[in-house]
Amino acid sequence: MKKNLVFLGPPGSGKGTQAVKLAQKLNIAHLSTGDILRNAVKEGTRLGKEAERYMKNGELVPDHLLIDLIESKVASSELNDGFILDGFPRTVPQAKNLKEMFDKNGVSLEAAILFQVADNEVVKRLSGRWFCPKCQATYNYPTNVPRREGVCDHDGAELQRRPDDEESVVRNRLEVYKKQTQPIEDFYREESVLTEIKAEGSPEEVFQALLREIG
Repeated sequence: MKKNLVFLGPPGSGKGTQAVKLAQKLNIAHLSTGDILRNAVKEGTRLGKEAERYMKNGELVPDHLLIDLIESKVASSELNDGFILDGFPRTVPQAKNLKEMFDKNGVSLEAAILFQVADNEVVKRLSGRWFCPKCQATYNYPTNVPRREGVCDHDGAELQRRPDDEESVVRNRLEVYKKQTQPIEDFYREESVLTEIKAEGSPEEVFQALLREIG
């Protein structure tokens, strides 16, 4: 089933997990910004080499370059069977530039899926993530807890939390999302392609809701 989709939502909304599941079920391309950049660099293309210069210097890759990388996939027929864009666009100018590129190439976006999660739920999800520094096993409070609090089930190592999962950092990431990314919701609403999904159930419940929404 061919579907051209954009996935939107705050950090911790589960949109990446759902993108992987849906892409596999529909046999369509899953494009995350990070994967697009890493693959372009690995392939050593002209655009990849240009992107690598920014990445090596710790700079953000410019919007026009990301659009060009996506357009190169459109031109190569790689996206003919459908795609999910995950993590892009992040700003209204990016969304407008993406639309212009799609229009130029005769690509229609069928839906922008917004995964809705309350702020407190995002904080709970992200600040409750822990990992084992030895075996990299992951835990999440309260759904996947270790047998002994703060200790890995596999090797007894003391669990750690990633710096960007600290509650204060999570709340800051949410504020950044609201300022930069949330206005995209209005853009796609005006384009009559926004579909909103409550994403606070289990991953399988959210996936079933997603399948119902896209038909």
